[in-house]
Amino acid sequence: MATASTASRITRKIGIAVKKAASRNKGWYDLHMAAASGAIAQRLPLVDLVAEIRDARIPLSSENELLRDFPALSKRLVVMNKIDLADQTQVKGWMRYFEQQNCIPYGVNSHNKDSVKGLLNFIEAQVRGLCKANHHASETITIMLVGIPNVGKSALANSLHQMGRISAAEKGRLKHATVSPQPGETKDISSFKQYNGVFHAQHLNLQIGSHPNIYLLDTPGILPRMIHDAELCSKLVLTGGGAIRDGLIEQKELARYFLTILNLSDQYKKWAKFSTNEDRLLSFIEHKVEDSICPKLEMRQKKQHMMDHTQDLIVNEVRGTIFDTISCFDGNIELEEDMIKLIEAELVALREAFRVPQGLGEYVYNRVVSVKLLDLYRTGRLGHYTLDTLPQTLHHPL
Repeated sequence: MATASTASRITRKIGIAVKKAASRNKGWYDLHMAAASGAIAQRLPLVDLVAEIRDARIPLSSENELLRDFPALSKRLVVMNKIDLADQTQVKGWMRYFEQQNCIPYGVNSHNKDSVKGLLNFIEAQVRGLCKANHHASETITIMLVGIPNVGKSALANSLHQMGRISAAEKGRLKHATVSPQPGETKDISSFKQYNGVFHAQHLNLQIGSHPNIYLLDTPGILPRMIHDAELCSKLVLTGGGAIRDGLIEQKELARYFLTILNLSDQYKKWAKFSTNEDRLLSFIEHKVEDSICPKLEMRQKKQHMMDHTQDLIVNEVRGTIFDTISCFDGNIELEEDMIKLIEAELVALREAFRVPQGLGEYVYNRVVSVKLLDLYRTGRLGHYTLDTLPQTLHHPL
């Protein structure tokens, strides 16, 4: 498909640039990751259950490759965090995919209490099933959390711990602990420490339940020493949070990548109500009248404007600006050259929407717009996107 090829070419260019920049600098793999990788590998066979935390926007690209060395893991939870930022129409497909990979999937938003509570209940149910199936006599179950950097492991662990404090029979008595080499033995712990220049990885363990006692063993995020897939590099940088730091590539290049994804989607069509072009807005409303949706649209518009504060107004202006720019573009975005022209037009048009002061110079203009645009994308205010493609051999109609 031509459009997919355009996106892939742009994505690969960015990924190659990231890899080159990483080779010139220290990259992303450091002493902390090396120490953590060894410590995790040692403890994996000793825990009762492994929960791999992934980013729901990149369910494949956020895989922790270390787990590939342990194919004998009997049970593995795959927890897709940031589910609120992913394309909701694809969630069921990804759940089914992980089930077919002999994993136990679950989607969660670590910043939503109800979502975290649902995950806690899910984990407790899995533990009960594990104890029953294995005739588990131990009063302590240890679950290791693993994942790449900044997929939300620690935030999720702390949220589960706090929720466990409320829910557990021993309310208020849950505490931080460490896991010893022998499962079931816990001690007080400190975090990463350095002795004589050598990093020793110690893992934060949080109790989230009792009867049996359930402990989460939180571990540092790790990436492979080398990432050969250029597109994977691009996705890790675009989703942000620091898995691969932004500084390895210009913000404008990341903004171009995001705009490529947006331009090839139908997301912008939802923003017609924010258009500043009266002709296009009227055309949109007339079209909706035919589908008997116009009254609802007008009511939603009025309600929206009544509730908007300054930040919301800026976000809506950005949406309207993108809609107008794409709508009036007469090129063929299946061609890479035309896609780049559209992106440049969008970046220029967004200066006004973002209230960027005049006289800053072209480089500063582009950087300011790009940083603001990426922030809106990463917080879900410009739509929800899943960047990975569901493997076709396992994809069935929802």
